[in-house]
Amino acid sequence: MSNRAVLEVIALSAEDAIAAQAGGADRLELVTDMAADGLTPPRETFAAIRAAVDIPLRVMLRKTDGFAAGDVSALVAEARALRAEGAEEFVLGFLLPDGSPDLAAVEAVVAELAGCRWTFHRAIDRAADRDQLRKALADLPGLDTYLTAGAAGGVDAGLPILLAEAARRGEPGYRAQLLVGGGLTLGHLPILRAAGIDAFHIGSAARPHGWSHPVSSTAVAAWRTALS
Repeated sequence: MSNRAVLEVIALSAEDAIAAQAGGADRLELVTDMAADGLTPPRETFAAIRAAVDIPLRVMLRKTDGFAAGDVSALVAEARALRAEGAEEFVLGFLLPDGSPDLAAVEAVVAELAGCRWTFHRAIDRAADRDQLRKALADLPGLDTYLTAGAAGGVDAGLPILLAEAARRGEPGYRAQLLVGGGLTLGHLPILRAAGIDAFHIGSAARPHGWSHPVSSTAVAAWRTALS
């Protein structure tokens, strides 16, 4: 089995996607509206990116800022439409006001995905009880990844939690892959890799000149090299 770490890059456009793949990204997370921390992209954007690159794409299912599900029927319809366009992997995660997982919303969307692989995103970093959330979601079909910084404040704050959770891999609720992102820097990689963490997610780090600029293939390549 390869020891190659997964490098996932946020893409907003086909231009982003092409640059990310050229730099060595293994997978893309497709979103729009980073002012709202990433919402579901238009189906036309998904189609353009799918035509432009040949690496896996995970498409965000999130219609409003924050981690409340909002209109679940609209989320389900969006998932259905994206699957009809050819989407096969997704990103989602919804919380109730008390910080517990919104199981009804998650289960409704996952039922529409019909076994597609998906990531539970950084809503876990705002959960009232991470362990309870993980165990509540453990048996949902298709869940294979948690995107997390370990804490709402980012990897600097969440590093002890990430290391503790990595040490629990294989336990009930801890079988999904840890995909670390959120304030992640190259300086974090040695300790995370030493703990056996093998998947990393970057957004702003792929855009040295800010979100108004496209992904830099050179910046992505620097991460790919660091992970080699």
